[in-house]
Amino acid sequence: MDKGRQKKTHLLYWASGIVSICGIIFEVLFGALGSYILGDGVKQYTLTISLFLTGMGVGASLSERVLKKLIITFIWIEFLVAIIGGFSSFMMFGMTAFAPDGTDALFLYLITFTIGGLTGLELPILIRKANEIGEELNRSTARVLFSDYAGGLIGGLLFAFYLRPQMGMVKSAFFVACINLMVAVGILYLFRAEIKRMAIHTTAAILIGILLVAGLFFGEETAFSFEQKLYKDPIIYMEDSSYQHIVLTKEEGDTRLYLNGSLQFSSTDEKRYHESLVHPPMAYAEHPEHILVLGGGDGLAVRELLKYKEIKDITLVDLDPAVTQLAENNFHLLQLNKDSLHNDKVNIIHKDAFQFLEKAQGFYDVILVDLPDPNNESLNKLYTKEFYSLVRNHLSPKGAAMIQSTSPVFATKVYWTINKTVESTGLNTKNFHVDIPSFGNWGFVMASRKPISLDQIHINQPTTYLTDELLKVMTVFGKDEDREIISKEGKKFPLKPNTLIDPHLIQLYEEAWQNY
Repeated sequence: MDKGRQKKTHLLYWASGIVSICGIIFEVLFGALGSYILGDGVKQYTLTISLFLTGMGVGASLSERVLKKLIITFIWIEFLVAIIGGFSSFMMFGMTAFAPDGTDALFLYLITFTIGGLTGLELPILIRKANEIGEELNRSTARVLFSDYAGGLIGGLLFAFYLRPQMGMVKSAFFVACINLMVAVGILYLFRAEIKRMAIHTTAAILIGILLVAGLFFGEETAFSFEQKLYKDPIIYMEDSSYQHIVLTKEEGDTRLYLNGSLQFSSTDEKRYHESLVHPPMAYAEHPEHILVLGGGDGLAVRELLKYKEIKDITLVDLDPAVTQLAENNFHLLQLNKDSLHNDKVNIIHKDAFQFLEKAQGFYDVILVDLPDPNNESLNKLYTKEFYSLVRNHLSPKGAAMIQSTSPVFATKVYWTINKTVESTGLNTKNFHVDIPSFGNWGFVMASRKPISLDQIHINQPTTYLTDELLKVMTVFGKDEDREIISKEGKKFPLKPNTLIDPHLIQLYEEAWQNY
């Protein structure tokens, strides 16, 4: 093979690797979009990966019909991937803000299938062209597939560790699309001698390039205005961390924090939540000196804990450093948490709560479990018998734990399943619920190694909401929210512990919240 042909085949291999990187980035990007906007990350990633691979299969099948004009076909495939993929995130936010309910999901799945189909078209065409140039079929196939698979790994790592945290979902889509376009332009230039009507293809590349560059510089700002419509109040801070999408809003004194679109607190009533979370176990535990907070990176639970002078140390374990850094530096959060995370008693550890408890040594007098609801697999493990067994193992004999447990009104089966799961570890439990206007009626499960008596709980710290008398009322549940849950068939719902092997809590959660 002469040097000219060898140069062309090498470029085709490089092109296959680069477009593979772009393809896998779009694939995981669509999964992340679905997880953020539609919820249930496992479900959305499953659907997007399945649709993407199915699209690739359909595209590969259609490639049988492409026998001529291989290069120009590949170039226009890249043009389509660039324009469709580049505007995918931007359009998804627009659909969510303006289109009827359900349209955004349909749009995402259609885009995923389309990009998958175009990606499936690419590789057979590159293999066929390399073979046409003079490379042996078995060698061209092996090299193109190697470039494809290796590129897939690089693409996944790039998205997880650089693109999403540094550029966000909108800019990432436009940036990757620009790479697809550059591959197309490179192939167009190298094979220009065998391509007719170069002016048309060049003009198309220039127009697409202008659109993508405009999107790269201005698309995020426009998408921000779309996203603003998803929230009640003006957005004052927004960030894509390595773990989640963080949004802070503020309007007329009401500061709200959202993680992946889910409300974490409203400053107008967060004291109802955090006082109920902190003070009952602190009042019940004997000599509470060593405290563990799992979650609570906003510093609001720690603010309440620091009212107790007898506390010697507080260990706060939160997975996402972006949340704790926001709580340590953002003016609006500092006003709420009273700069609690900078207190000398507080030790912040950025780690998964499950992994932390597996490696931790010693006991804690009070353990506060202030984690997001179990709406996906990664969070579900923090609501299992295995996790609560670890909590028990690190709870001092005369200590107490308090666990946020979603709403006993909106998600009755979920709440009592969490309670059943805690009980299955051998801990004694006491059930509380409180009305929080921004959330609705919200539940907590208090746990201890010894039986819990309300007579032993006296709130002796300054509070805005909680009193001894109110605490007793919080243990009374109405007929439609108590553990005597009746199923549609008129039978009692059989409560069973949620485990890693049988994570049925996720399904119960989805069924409970689908209408809210």
